[in-house]
Amino acid sequence: MRRMLERRSIRTVPISVLLLLAAAGPAVSATAPSGPPTAVGLGGAAATVERLATDAAMEALRLGGNAVDGAVVAAAVLGVTEPFSAGIGGGGFMVIHRASDGLVTTIDHREKAPAAMGPTSFFVNGRPLAFNDARYSGLSAGVPGTVAGWATALERYGTFSLSQALRPATHLAARGFVIDQVFFDQVRGNVDFFDDIPASARLFLDADGTPRDVGTVFYNPDLARTYARIGALGPAGFYRGPVADAIVNAVTRPPVGPLANHTWRPGVMTAADLAAYTAPERAPTRVGYRGYDVYGMGPPSSGGSTVGEALNILEGFNLRGMSREHVLHLFLEASRLAFADRNAYVADPEYFDVPLAGLLSDGFAAQRRASITDRAAVSPVPPGDPFPFDGGASAGEASATVVRTGSTTHLTVSDRHGNVVSYTFTIESTGGNGIVVPGYGFLLNNELTDFNFDSTTHPNRVEGGKRPRSSMAPTIVLRDGAPFVAVGSPGGSMIITTVLQVLVERIDLGTPLPAAIAAPRASQRNTAQTSAEPAFIASPEAQALRGRGHLFTSTPEIGAATAIEFLDDDRVLAAAEPVRRGGGSARVELPRP
Repeated sequence: MRRMLERRSIRTVPISVLLLLAAAGPAVSATAPSGPPTAVGLGGAAATVERLATDAAMEALRLGGNAVDGAVVAAAVLGVTEPFSAGIGGGGFMVIHRASDGLVTTIDHREKAPAAMGPTSFFVNGRPLAFNDARYSGLSAGVPGTVAGWATALERYGTFSLSQALRPATHLAARGFVIDQVFFDQVRGNVDFFDDIPASARLFLDADGTPRDVGTVFYNPDLARTYARIGALGPAGFYRGPVADAIVNAVTRPPVGPLANHTWRPGVMTAADLAAYTAPERAPTRVGYRGYDVYGMGPPSSGGSTVGEALNILEGFNLRGMSREHVLHLFLEASRLAFADRNAYVADPEYFDVPLAGLLSDGFAAQRRASITDRAAVSPVPPGDPFPFDGGASAGEASATVVRTGSTTHLTVSDRHGNVVSYTFTIESTGGNGIVVPGYGFLLNNELTDFNFDSTTHPNRVEGGKRPRSSMAPTIVLRDGAPFVAVGSPGGSMIITTVLQVLVERIDLGTPLPAAIAAPRASQRNTAQTSAEPAFIASPEAQALRGRGHLFTSTPEIGAATAIEFLDDDRVLAAAEPVRRGGGSARVELPRP
């Protein structure tokens, strides 16, 4: 029997209303692409990185859709408006809470390596490629999972059809929207590679080779046609036929122009790789933390295990009784230890026996906690040994954290019935692998650079059919079985520390959710220096932390979180970034102070 999150089906809505849904999302002012960052009220809620996606989610809820429907509608819109961060050329992880029975589940639509790839696929003359040489190529593109993920989520837990969910985004891609500064800046960072690929240049650059100007309208009719095809044919419209053939051609014969100034190496993806893709439903990770149940994404994502391990370590300290500086010291040290373990032991569970139970055990957390002192440890610290707490034989390999900042996007949606979705999805780096699939209007991902592609022995090494380890950490926190907070963020490996810091701020320090999101951030990932935002580095706490031996390196911003909190009086609070990444957007169905 098909499982639904709420009783009402969108199929009972008149076609005239569905046409109104398709018309949602007109072009907006270039000077106000986001906001407001916080909303409080009754009913459903949505928070995303920009207003058009939030508005689309809320319209879906208004027309009878549930949280899953709203999440997919918003995600499809972000595939139009945030094409450098996410889209149908990539993949992601969705965590779902169903109100009717309290189920928490996850849908893994992470990209997969083509079957013909192996541990030395990124090697030339016996040496691994430099990152950009690996990224801007057909080699880096994994088999995309987003379309399969959307279809699976809707079929099992939604009420919209895939066609209905894609209509607002289809309309928006055809009608266009106004380019803002964030969009412009993301193109500008890729100009030197986009101009090598005629399809990418035609879509994102003016005739003079510069990014399309802020304030002009951006159209993507090719993507509109692609969405319409997927809507009409379902996932088969993407994974088989002309779209699949075009993806394979773009990967195996990168469509490079005659004046290209970079080498674009071919990949080995086949039509069979696309046709075989599946988006499995997986059990979430879970840890108990100070009376809350914290659910996250399990392997191949490292988000749930690393956030969970760090929380288990921190639970042994009375953080509420400490100074803020002391709390931040422990947050950084718990992150350092959890990242050492994440780097050694987390990979695709179909290819490596991840010691997940050990990593999330109280005994292992106590062992790791005992190594924390009043001084900052010197990184890299070695991984611990979770296997005695897991019942397996020791295996794994220490490695350094990749500190590149990924792009990615995150959205959070709830409905009036209490169903919740926390959803992170991506094409990896800003602009993916730089290749727009000719004629179809979407960028391909570079997710396969998330493998330890310079190693032939690491658990996260390249292997055919394997999903690379991810840092995405969509999270849902329950209190007494009911939703309390749902949160997530983009930001590469800094996703994990962003989600962890927001949870510590909100649960341990009692910081209101909007302030917890806005607080200056730092990210310790078992590296010699802790990445930190300028406001954090300038804070009195950072000065005190230096006295404990912490070293900081500045990064402009960390993460771009969105979240929803469920208040005690049946109200909901939706919150997004007020400033980071241009500011996010939050709305509720019935605003109430």
